Amino acid sequence: MPILLHPSKVPIFLTKPKLNILSLTFHSKPISTSPVPSHQHIAHLILDQKSPSQAIQTFKWASKLPHFTHTQSTYRALVHKLCVFRCFDIAREVLDQMPSSIGENPDEDVFVTLVRGFGRARMIRDVIRVVDLVCKFGKSPSLKILNSILDVLVKEDIDIARQFYRKKMVGSDVVGDDYTFGIMMKGLCLTNRIGDGFKLLQMIKNRGVIPNAVIYNTLIHALCRNGKVGRARSLMSEMREPSEVTFNILISAYCGEDNLVQALVMLEKCFKLGLVPDVITLTKVVEILCNKGRALEAVEVVETVERKGGIVDVVAYNTLIKGFSDSGKVKVGHRFLKEMERKGCLPNADTYNILISGFCESGMLDSASDMFNEMKLLGIHWNFITYDTLIRGFCSRGRMKDGLQILELTEESKGGSGGHISPYNSVIYGLYKENCADEALEFLNNMARLFPRAVDKSLKIIGLCKDGDVEDAHGLYEQMKKEGGVPSAVVHVHLIHGFCKIGRAREAFSLINEMVGHGYLPIASTFNVLILELCKQGRTESASKFLEDMIERGCLPDSGSYGPVVDGFCRKGDLQKALMLFLQMVERSITPDLFIWNALVVCISQKNAWVGNRNLLASFS
Repeated sequence: MPILLHPSKVPIFLTKPKLNILSLTFHSKPISTSPVPSHQHIAHLILDQKSPSQAIQTFKWASKLPHFTHTQSTYRALVHKLCVFRCFDIAREVLDQMPSSIGENPDEDVFVTLVRGFGRARMIRDVIRVVDLVCKFGKSPSLKILNSILDVLVKEDIDIARQFYRKKMVGSDVVGDDYTFGIMMKGLCLTNRIGDGFKLLQMIKNRGVIPNAVIYNTLIHALCRNGKVGRARSLMSEMREPSEVTFNILISAYCGEDNLVQALVMLEKCFKLGLVPDVITLTKVVEILCNKGRALEAVEVVETVERKGGIVDVVAYNTLIKGFSDSGKVKVGHRFLKEMERKGCLPNADTYNILISGFCESGMLDSASDMFNEMKLLGIHWNFITYDTLIRGFCSRGRMKDGLQILELTEESKGGSGGHISPYNSVIYGLYKENCADEALEFLNNMARLFPRAVDKSLKIIGLCKDGDVEDAHGLYEQMKKEGGVPSAVVHVHLIHGFCKIGRAREAFSLINEMVGHGYLPIASTFNVLILELCKQGRTESASKFLEDMIERGCLPDSGSYGPVVDGFCRKGDLQKALMLFLQMVERSITPDLFIWNALVVCISQKNAWVGNRNLLASFS
């Protein structure tokens, strides 16, 4: 054995202190009386080495142990290690040494190890030549070896794999087994040769073989991946016994198509067959039900899965809790936090972040704060989302002091804001909502040390708007967005005012929509300028619809919001619409100002005069 007997120093791990890792029971006895280490121990020791030379030295060292003889398993470990380091010539020499060393030819597992080593190195020709290498030892390659070669070829090139199957397998009267056909089906489906997949399926049937669930599932998955879910479902009907995987594939596909009805039909069929979907599929069903406002049905699905012994993990519960929180039922979501704890499913930071967000959206800021404190008590680490959600919640609802305290905690935390500007923009938004424009600009200036580029662009946009150069300001705004920046509320406000001043209502309207899209609801003074501009242009109906839209989005109007629209309808003589808006103001406890009263009085007077004149004309007729 020229390679293994090459003289070299014993590696460090074989010095006296390390020798005892082979057996903890004989470290004080002479080696001749020590128990012989198992082949499994030696194989693991070879696999643990960090270089091919160390692996060889370990193998050689073990061969010198009294009463120890290498076997197929230790040779296989050495071959694997040599293949990892791409010492393929040495690996072949090791195989050649086996008959004289242990009196046996390499078994099929050793050859499979070599095949996989060539496969990892993408040495496809050498993979195929393993067939000849097996024959060299006077054997015909077993089906296991041929399947391992086929598996490597399929991952590399399906055409080469098919050629190998026809010439080396079918040509040698090797029919193949379920694993063979499964490998071929996988290769065809991975390359989207679905038609050939169906031909293969038919060929299997023609040979009198019943295709197993893996073969069917592979083809069903390929059909679903290509949007042919209906065809996939028809194919499932051919199966004798669909597996859980079959249902996971189809249910997930229907969820991906947002086809809740069919997803639930398949889920019910799955349950009736005594099968349970995996937790990933379950989570998809829960998510789509919650998105459709059917969170209670999602609860029933979760309970059914639990009752049937299926797994419901923290992600599934978080999805359910989010469904209730998003629908304004955050207290119900909170009850499921306690429920999952009771069942031994521990909540994580995401669970608490979802609830904190839900409480903030519902205006229950004290409850959100309680969740924040509870995380610390339970040892669940706050993360950026936790801080960001609370800062936004507090600042957007007027609790600026609390928001700034959380921001301070964020900056003191290990990761800080992580380069994210959103918590700081939330503070600016809070100051804007409190009509503290000067303080918002001062805070923006102070952010320059952390976000110099964003602050510089923001201040330039504001400056250009003040100078009346709105076009250039908007160009800079678009550039800021392309670079991934999120302009703050004050930037949006200055641009909206700037476009309204030059009569560009459409651009101002678009900016308000973008502002709302970022979660910044404009205050009355911002959307009032657009209402006024629309009314100046005689577009009273548009102004009225815009006002209604702002109210539906949660913005709070004032008398300045209604005044121009009431006046616009009065000028058009549409007293009915003007009075409807007036009554809406009263219902919202908004006191009409002198401008509105005057517009209504003039309109009513004109109506009365018109009616009087009409009656006068009628008396002369």
